[in-house]
Amino acid sequence: MGLVAGLLFAANASVFADDGLRQPQDLQGLARAEADRLEQLEEENADLRADIAPYLEGETGDEAGADPSTDGPPPAAVGLEAVHGPGVEVQLWDAPHGDGSPAGFAPDDLVVHQQDLEAVMNALWAGGAEAMAVQGHRVVSTTGVRCVGNVLHIAGRTYSPPYVIQAVGDPHALEAALHASPGVAVYLQYVEAVGLGWSETRQSELQLPAYSGTMSLQHAEVLEDA
Repeated sequence: MGLVAGLLFAANASVFADDGLRQPQDLQGLARAEADRLEQLEEENADLRADIAPYLEGETGDEAGADPSTDGPPPAAVGLEAVHGPGVEVQLWDAPHGDGSPAGFAPDDLVVHQQDLEAVMNALWAGGAEAMAVQGHRVVSTTGVRCVGNVLHIAGRTYSPPYVIQAVGDPHALEAALHASPGVAVYLQYVEAVGLGWSETRQSELQLPAYSGTMSLQHAEVLEDA
């Protein structure tokens, strides 16, 4: 009996060892595999949207009693179609750490934080942005922008500075909204004090891609007692 158990254990170990050749053996490998899978799913989703777009356009306004106010394509802010036009591009990056923190400041003051990105994004929306992208990802109502340390998480991917925010709209109005934002004003004070990075440029033509992720929402559900 002991011999049989030993043989079964050895066989199982051999099977799982062979299976391990197909699986990432470290977190970096797993992250790369998941990123590749996410990119493939986004491409498939974009292809499906393109396939059904003609049918959706054909049904617009065809139904009896349709509300005329809903005719036409969805607004640019929804994010389902690519958008181009003039706008503003903002870049933010960390301060240099070569000689440590300046007197009176902590190391945490030298990095771009989530609230800094949110301040810029909110200001651009307030300035009338028609569409927006962060790190090349179209921003929609379900987009989550999260920073852990100096690493940005968006659309299932991670990015290091510089962080690039692009907004299509009236450049004058967008810039005015940026400089009227209290959150942006605080960030610009740190630009002067510790050397945080800031670049703000008008663009005559920006090309923002359509959103290619899922629009479905998931929420927690309370389990019923058995």
